[in-house]
Amino acid sequence: MEKRQKIYKYIMLVVIVATITFLLTSIWVYKTIEGKGKYIYVTADNSEIGNTLATFRKLIDQKFLGEIKEEDLVNGAIKGYIEGLNDPYTEYFTKEEMEEFTVDVFGNFVGIGVNMLNNTTDNTILVLSPIKGSPAATAGIRAGDIITKVDGVAYKGENLSEASSKIKGEKGTTVKIEILRDNQTMEFEIKRDSIKINHVEGEVLENNIGYLSLNTFDDGCAEEFEAQYKELEKQNIKALIIDVRNNGGGLVDEALEIAQLMVPKGNTMLITVNKNEKEEIEKSEKNPVIQMPIVVLTNEGTASASEILAGALRDNKKAKTVGTKTYGKGVIQELITLKDGSGIKITTSEYYTPNRNKINKVGIEPDVMVELSKEAQNSLTLDKRNDTQLQKAIEVLKSEM
Repeated sequence: MEKRQKIYKYIMLVVIVATITFLLTSIWVYKTIEGKGKYIYVTADNSEIGNTLATFRKLIDQKFLGEIKEEDLVNGAIKGYIEGLNDPYTEYFTKEEMEEFTVDVFGNFVGIGVNMLNNTTDNTILVLSPIKGSPAATAGIRAGDIITKVDGVAYKGENLSEASSKIKGEKGTTVKIEILRDNQTMEFEIKRDSIKINHVEGEVLENNIGYLSLNTFDDGCAEEFEAQYKELEKQNIKALIIDVRNNGGGLVDEALEIAQLMVPKGNTMLITVNKNEKEEIEKSEKNPVIQMPIVVLTNEGTASASEILAGALRDNKKAKTVGTKTYGKGVIQELITLKDGSGIKITTSEYYTPNRNKINKVGIEPDVMVELSKEAQNSLTLDKRNDTQLQKAIEVLKSEM
């Protein structure tokens, strides 16, 4: 896989508002060596739509009291047309929004540092996790919180992009976030700051068990994962825990490159199916370098690329999963740039594990079901001694070493 000349498959639209807002939309982002994108030329030739809009425009010109901004009318019409698909993951971006999105995905981040998603089951903005050391984490925002208001304005899950934009701002300024936690409303005033993302964190636990925590699957994450693993290997680890709890996803290619470190060459890692039922099968292209007992930690915040990794390792019998059922985000989208600089993010296919297990709206049931203890849930910083899921993973690995 060439890392720079390829179509990046995104398993989650990262409108990293540096709230680092993960929208959990699977996406293919066109990106080439010199940063040039793929542009699609389109023309509107639907006369019925054109005639209808022309009728409304005539009425607006005759009756509307106020300033008419042509660009706003066009953008509003397109957004409304796309919203008519009733797909929470398909969205139109104006030129300015497209530029902002690109900067957010591949640039530097200033915000409060929280991973969020549109929880389509109840149309709320759900906090997957605050980023370690971020203003959100320091203020006390927790995984599972529901963001209800930003600076006094109420938002639903379907308004995630708008809420994300409001949370953004200049470094040093503050934003008021209202959240719902255990049926209790709480308000936080948080100062925006530069956000540092550590993709992978590692350490050696008891009994020479290595531990790697994956926070996201951004560009370069696979290289970082392998480097961290080699450092643990030097310390003579005998087993490995991969923690993807509250990891909302990222680049599919990064997840697959990590899977290849463990999945035998030639084995299936991922299956995708488009609207015409055409299948694409991703197979491992490398000989595995990690060959030891492995446990993958999962929970309800494990989504998209994280589910791909967990599914690939489990179906290939390279790892056991411990924790709770994953989120269930199994559709992929394509990000297309139009001639005028605007763009559309559109659902194009669904993905399945190597054993053809459905993920979308289903999730992955763990091999060993373990709920996180109440003490751990209520703690701002998760103590490994109180982490019942981690302790179960250690127990499982001890039995296999």
